[in-house]
Amino acid sequence: MSESLPLVAYQTTEERVHALENDGYVYFPKALNPNEVKELYAVMDRQQAIPESFDRHDTPETRGFLNRTINNAFNRDEILLQYIDRPEIIEVVEAIHGNDCHVIGMTAWMTGPGRPQQGLHIDWLPFPLPSDVIADPRVKVPVFITTLHFYLDNLTEELGPTQFVPGSHKSGRGPEGDIEWQGNQPQSILCNAGDAVLFRSDVWHRGTANTSGQIRFLLQVHYARRMITQKFPPYLNRFQFNEAILAKATERQLRLLGNHRPGSYD
Repeated sequence: MSESLPLVAYQTTEERVHALENDGYVYFPKALNPNEVKELYAVMDRQQAIPESFDRHDTPETRGFLNRTINNAFNRDEILLQYIDRPEIIEVVEAIHGNDCHVIGMTAWMTGPGRPQQGLHIDWLPFPLPSDVIADPRVKVPVFITTLHFYLDNLTEELGPTQFVPGSHKSGRGPEGDIEWQGNQPQSILCNAGDAVLFRSDVWHRGTANTSGQIRFLLQVHYARRMITQKFPPYLNRFQFNEAILAKATERQLRLLGNHRPGSYD
């Protein structure tokens, strides 16, 4: 049995930024209310995979378990758009990435019983560094990309929770087959439906096996500094924003989707 990840509900943006920088993640309890969880469940469940957008819909017959991922989820339904700039969370995102940051992706992800455990990995390592260099207190690696997880289920070990190795972004590398860092082993996020966790791209993490009889629903939003490219497939100008969605977007949401002021390289 894995240990559960310490989930501390910090109260200020400054404390939350410090947690993200120091631990690699920050926790937001009750980010969604029960009605929002129910609504998101329904919206995500009715989305159909578009292969050209790199969506997936693997079935138990084809893969051994249900695995359905819907990319560019903000572009599918105006309800999903509202989750790119949730209060309190977006303030942390902008404090980390800057007021000109943007969304680089949004994925609705449903995984069914039988999904196996992933290996520990990182999403992106901006600066590989020797251990003695990154341990120097003068060295502070900026956070270039973060991922926000909205959990729509009460998470148990059986449902396949996300696991983190706290502080592992300070290793200056990926896991490379290791299963712990400085004595810290993978720890499970055992939280409630409606809770959210924001984490940096270089912290070691993994999804675990779904041994329950239930499908796990998870909404992901990926944020980055402006100079990090957005990832809205299909590429070569084949992705098109849904005009009806854009018409509903606020000024902040439009900027998060890419409506930037002119800057370097524009």
